[in-house]
Amino acid sequence: MDEITASVRRERLVAALARVAQGEQSGLQEIYRATSAKLFGVCLRICQDREGAEDVLQQVYIKVWDRAGRFEAARGSPITWLCAIARNTALDWRRANHIQLLPESAAEAVADGAPLAWEAIAFAQESARIVACLDALDERPRRAIHAAFFDGLTYLQLSQAMEVPLGTLKSWVRRGLLQLKGCLGHD
Repeated sequence: MDEITASVRRERLVAALARVAQGEQSGLQEIYRATSAKLFGVCLRICQDREGAEDVLQQVYIKVWDRAGRFEAARGSPITWLCAIARNTALDWRRANHIQLLPESAAEAVADGAPLAWEAIAFAQESARIVACLDALDERPRRAIHAAFFDGLTYLQLSQAMEVPLGTLKSWVRRGLLQLKGCLGHD
């Protein structure tokens, strides 16, 4: 596994989005390879249905193809932008497939599903804290945690790719997660 820092991954995604905005399919392929596991996880968590999540993921990449020109690197990270598209598309799917008819009198009690501004700000701040805490980890635990939780690799795949015993890799991940927990202030 080559050592790619978060900033290099970000730059690659930004460049790939720029290529997609120009109509280059290779950019979309690169984005798919780099993000499909994470975005599928987002879709699956919201849809609670594997087949539905697969359909939603396909819609997500169609939207990325159509909207790549709208991405502004100065306003946020590409993975945050992509996760927002996945989240919103999955929520739309969920609403469309779980419609409940309510009497008109209940219309006032129905809340808007869009996140409130303070929720979006809190999410962005929490994301920044997580990135900062990840960056504070030693290189090996950071790489292992990132590959396991964001790239979707199993511990066995990781131990083979990093050429270390499985037990060693699991220790790195466990210690790294404990450090993250401490950094984030979770009991």
